[in-house]
Amino acid sequence: MINRIDLSLFKCFELLRLPLQQLTLLAGTNASGKSTVMQAMVLLHQTIVDHEWSTRLHVNGSCIRLGTVAEVVDKVNGRGKFGIGIQDDQCAAEWTFTHTHNKDSMSAVVDSITVNGTVHSQPNRLRFLFPEPHETTQDLAERLLSLTYLTAERVGPRDVYDLQDPSSTQVVGARGENAVGLLFQRRDSDVLETLQLDTEPPALLRQVEGRMRMFFPGISLDVQQVARTSMVTLGVRTSDSTDYHRPVNVGFGITQVLPTIVAALAAKEGDLLLIENPEVHLHPAGQAMMGMFLAEVAAARVQVIVESHSDHILNGIRRSIKRQAISADAAAIHFFRSRDNCGEQVTSLALDSSGNIDDWPSGFFDQFDKDQNYFAGWGE
Repeated sequence: MINRIDLSLFKCFELLRLPLQQLTLLAGTNASGKSTVMQAMVLLHQTIVDHEWSTRLHVNGSCIRLGTVAEVVDKVNGRGKFGIGIQDDQCAAEWTFTHTHNKDSMSAVVDSITVNGTVHSQPNRLRFLFPEPHETTQDLAERLLSLTYLTAERVGPRDVYDLQDPSSTQVVGARGENAVGLLFQRRDSDVLETLQLDTEPPALLRQVEGRMRMFFPGISLDVQQVARTSMVTLGVRTSDSTDYHRPVNVGFGITQVLPTIVAALAAKEGDLLLIENPEVHLHPAGQAMMGMFLAEVAAARVQVIVESHSDHILNGIRRSIKRQAISADAAAIHFFRSRDNCGEQVTSLALDSSGNIDDWPSGFFDQFDKDQNYFAGWGE
């Protein structure tokens, strides 16, 4: 498990040391740095996947496109360098990247990498952004390599979906574009035993279908390869009494939720999932259910980091703690504020074994209460 990420002079952070847990919720105001935390990890992952032997960090690639290096350096305090640190149970790695003065540069040089206290300055050879040999860094490198990132901007319904090369690292894609293809290729693979629904066969397709029925009652899925192509189709029906339809003819939320369910159920123990706005296009009851589902996934030892604006996601996690589906110690909640506000940029909140939060800071999922107070004549 990755248990901490450190950022220095990266985007809106002069210095951040953020503890992570098996399940971590990033919440807070808009443009306060929640996505920045995820993007830092995704930049490492993207460089490893796209440029195995690179000694540079690439800010544009197959997962995200952040423009130029100048745009990811802290505009208030940054100058020519920024840093990203990642720590798991066996390895602490910290990269310092040099920003060249070419304002249009789209990659940053690895100025140094420190592994468990040993500094490697200006390395001329790196594999997966780590110096060889990989005895102490292998697990961390593999976690970053196999990371799954799902952005809030997901693909909508499609008539056909691409198939990935089965020999490549298989993920749902940053926009969920590979979710249906992955579901087809691994349809007969068993899901982690601790995540299997007893009412369904253990194979991925049937387990995904079963989980989707919790959000969309009566739904059935059919995935078929288009003859003589590397494309698949997704058929969806919402009742046993109807035929399968194209995704465009069923609820939009189905294709928005499906990548999250596929990514979670296709994961292995030790994998890392980064998910932005899992509540998108879900009814409030479905949002709470999604929080409980992600807590269940994290309890199965798949690390989950979630960025959300939904108090229902939060309450789903809290309910899971109360019913002991996941321990309070395995969950972390961080509240982000804009750097322009007074006080700390990030506040870490404590949960007790009943899912209660003692210190509820202003602005942290309290808009409902503020609105109720307004209607009651108690506030502005």
